[in-house]
Amino acid sequence: MLDKSKLSHISKNNENLSNVSAQEIERFDSFAESWWDPNGKYKTALIFNQARISYFVPQICKYFGRDPSTDDCLKGLTILDVGSGGGLVCEPLAARGATVVGIDASAISIEVAKRHALKSGLNIDYRHMLSSELTAQNQQFDVVINAEVVEHVPDQSALIKECGHLTKKTGMVILATLNRTIKSYIIAIVGAEYVMRYLPVGTHSWAKFIKPNELNQMASLAGLTQLSESGMAYNPISRHWRLTQNLSVNYIQCYKK
Repeated sequence: MLDKSKLSHISKNNENLSNVSAQEIERFDSFAESWWDPNGKYKTALIFNQARISYFVPQICKYFGRDPSTDDCLKGLTILDVGSGGGLVCEPLAARGATVVGIDASAISIEVAKRHALKSGLNIDYRHMLSSELTAQNQQFDVVINAEVVEHVPDQSALIKECGHLTKKTGMVILATLNRTIKSYIIAIVGAEYVMRYLPVGTHSWAKFIKPNELNQMASLAGLTQLSESGMAYNPISRHWRLTQNLSVNYIQCYKK
């Protein structure tokens, strides 16, 4: 078990740049230890992650001219996962050879991620910090991933701009979030949180969901050009996620700098 006294905090010296919600951090702290539990609150998220990784890796390989069928297809690439949580995205990318940095506003999630990476035998650089803090350090990466994070921050456009700044001139950005539709409200909030209990109640706010064209506009202002996009759909009978052309609920967009 983790030391619960290790609470997350927002840097007092960086409050004007803190594009996070204290309430959101507390919520994710409260169930951070469930990230890798196949029977826990995030068990559906684990299956969901397999589907999105099946899109992330081929798209990264296509952009950088790699063969996605090789075990070390991401070797030599630096990848940043903004809002890395318990490391669900970081680990499979590191396992394919990438040099991965994961940052998150939740200190407890970072500790859980560090512990699981050690157990998995993976060398991943996890840091309890914000993207604004990393931007101030002038660090850049070949690939910047922002998956299911933008719908949790107050200033969404600012976060996308930071992702652009953190990307090398020849790099790419991967954004994944939820569309603001009636269907997404029914499936992602009513169904997933209140009926099926796939996610803790209060995980999402429908008002913060982003339409694909809105995300595209934010990315364009950040100097990014869209390369591809895909939707994701869940089958409640088979309990599996699949990639789809339908962007009405979960979707992914890939961009070049």
